Amino acid sequence: MYSFKNDYSEGAHPRLLNALIETNFEQVDGYGEDCFTQKAVELLKQRIGRNDIDIHLLSGGTQTNLIAISAFLRPHEAVISANTGHILVHETGAIEATGHKIISIEVSNGKLNSSHLKAALDAHTDEHMVKPKLVYISNPTEIGTIYNKGELEQISRFCEENKLFLFMDGARLGSALCSEENNLELSDLSTLVDAFYIGGTKNGALMGEALVICNEQLKEDFRFYMKQKGALLAKGRLLGIQFHELFRDNLYFELATHANRMAGLIREEIGKAGLSFLVHSSSNQIFPILPNQLITELQKKYSFYVWSKVDTDNSAVRLVTSWATKEEAVLAFIDDMKKTLQKLVSCSLR
Repeated sequence: MYSFKNDYSEGAHPRLLNALIETNFEQVDGYGEDCFTQKAVELLKQRIGRNDIDIHLLSGGTQTNLIAISAFLRPHEAVISANTGHILVHETGAIEATGHKIISIEVSNGKLNSSHLKAALDAHTDEHMVKPKLVYISNPTEIGTIYNKGELEQISRFCEENKLFLFMDGARLGSALCSEENNLELSDLSTLVDAFYIGGTKNGALMGEALVICNEQLKEDFRFYMKQKGALLAKGRLLGIQFHELFRDNLYFELATHANRMAGLIREEIGKAGLSFLVHSSSNQIFPILPNQLITELQKKYSFYVWSKVDTDNSAVRLVTSWATKEEAVLAFIDDMKKTLQKLVSCSLR
């Protein structure tokens, strides 16, 4: 059984494991004040092109979203999110548990735009309602679509004009930045959003997200919030060593490019077979619409999520490739899909 369920089924890239082993007996300070974390932070600042940003390493995406959003908002303030947003659908009410409402916006492609944001502001007009203050987006989105530079500039401009914070979930940011359709640079993000994070967990690390705070207003006391929420790791070195290894050369982007290429191979062959997709995605998540009979047969050898029912005979599935997805497994999946489709067509013609 080969898994296309997610991009964190494997452990970590060997280079990161080797770096952890090689430094294992070095004695360093704790809580992210070690030399490895400091080197990683400086390296990320160089890659982003700004020294006036704060960078904090946290263990996972939900933890990062929870701590950042709750730290950035006052008690009566709320978050605007697409109805597919991870914080709304897949975080067990973590944001709401901090006392902040999530305002859900119905979208068709996973992405918010300025008209969505205006509608949310128009619907919340006075102190008898929560006050929309932070816009949550993810890149890629939960359904694999990516924001281009023009779209992000439009949202950023609207947020600035309306005094909203813009926060980008970057759990799969590598996949977005390495997409063939992407025109954003890592450095662009520091000028277009107030805070974002660079996901390591889903791109070659054992664990870890690098939160980048660009807005001076949001920086104060952030380590206090981290400590209070249990995110200030005594062995912060574990995160620092991994991010330093990922970014000391182009390993981070090479791993994301591989994941995208593997997804692209599957996407291309599904298209050639005449099958359609729930949404156009150029990242490492694809959502083909497959006959239910084909899904049943493929599930005998491959694991993946059935995302949604399309009609009585077809469903959309989610296929996710990772930094470690084997090309031979992808080719085997494609071959099995083609053979099964041929059998189904032959049976239908009898």
